[in-house]
Amino acid sequence: MNLEIIKSKTVQMILQFSIPSIIAMVLTSLITIVDGFFIGNYVGEEGIAAVNIGLPILYVYLAIGIMIGVGGIAIAGMSLGAQDIKKSNDVFNQTVISVVILSVIISLLAYMFLRPIVSFIGMDRQVANCFNNYYSFMIMAYPIMILNATLGMFIRGEGKPQFFMMISILTVVCNILLDYLFIQQLGFGIKGIAFASLISLLIGAFSMIVFFTRKSSIYKFKKFKFSKSVLRNTVLNGSSEFIGQMSMSISMFAYNWVIIKTVGVSGVAAFTVVGYVAYLFSMIIIGFGQGASPLISFSYGAKEIELSKSIRKKTNIFVFISGVIFIVFMLTFSGWYSSIFVKSESVKILINKGIQIFVLSFLFSGINTITSFYFTSIGKAKESAIISLSRGLVVLLICIFTLPSLLGMLGVWLVAPVTEAFTIVLSFILIRQNNNFCRVNAQ
Repeated sequence: MNLEIIKSKTVQMILQFSIPSIIAMVLTSLITIVDGFFIGNYVGEEGIAAVNIGLPILYVYLAIGIMIGVGGIAIAGMSLGAQDIKKSNDVFNQTVISVVILSVIISLLAYMFLRPIVSFIGMDRQVANCFNNYYSFMIMAYPIMILNATLGMFIRGEGKPQFFMMISILTVVCNILLDYLFIQQLGFGIKGIAFASLISLLIGAFSMIVFFTRKSSIYKFKKFKFSKSVLRNTVLNGSSEFIGQMSMSISMFAYNWVIIKTVGVSGVAAFTVVGYVAYLFSMIIIGFGQGASPLISFSYGAKEIELSKSIRKKTNIFVFISGVIFIVFMLTFSGWYSSIFVKSESVKILINKGIQIFVLSFLFSGINTITSFYFTSIGKAKESAIISLSRGLVVLLICIFTLPSLLGMLGVWLVAPVTEAFTIVLSFILIRQNNNFCRVNAQ
């Protein structure tokens, strides 16, 4: 990275780093959405509900993986900005090994708790069968997914986001083709969806491992000395992401429990399909965040505080515009969208009503996400954690357990807009406090 180029071409650099990342994240989300298409059309709403009920399992993996990955790349990026190449490379190796070990441990624990989850939720027989068939494979696929996400962060940190984009394209194409083969041609059912994900993720992992063994210029697989201080700082820097993803795990479990009690399986299916929109939008926002984060970390590490602020502000403009575009598109094509995934008219009605309310959260969620990324990138874990706790746990759970009980399914759709609107006020307060702190220290 070149500091002068970042200063003179800030917008171009944000887009240069973000667009490949956005494409990669959108392609990653398409795996889930395409899976949803095949499940909805060839398995039914019970399959969609089963996958969504198990999403808290995925968020546990993401909590650990993203915490280590984001925390590690932030330290590596600041070390790179300070021209300490050896430390940066050591952080890379320690981060990758830590992610692999922790995600395998999670898989072993998840295998033990699959059946107790079925009993606790109270799934009917058909949903329970889909749940067990799908997640018995996915707990093998998720560690590979987390490894891929971590390696992708360091590929972007090396300044080669286009390469990660190409790997993501390869992974998605493989997943779509395998979904078609296993579901439509071979009739494997929901197991085929999971198996397709496992194989496509392995292909992506192999491609990235080849990159780091043969083509990378900074980060390479080498022997390293394990550092407790680096691990501690990695966990602290990524703590907000851990809180955010664990909060999503808890809140998704609460969502499903409340919806099953309020509406039933059809409500869970409708919420899942609307959730695909939110998932796609969040991947775009995360793409912007992952693209801007190395620039922010590098600028902050080089003592260019105002430049790091400028990157954040410009990125916020991009995510706000993206939110408006998403809202207009979904309000216009909600009927067409719902018909892609489900055949039941009652579920389609639930989806169409939900989209009209739920998407309003996109006006705020992008800025909240980028603000959290910003604080993580400059090593302000506490501020980032506060934002993540608000939008992912505290305010969210209050809304989940109050609004649906008062307003039924309407309350379910209102949870996200109310939570994000409250959190954006908190984000602005934390940004102002940080600006005042930087101003005082500069004097």
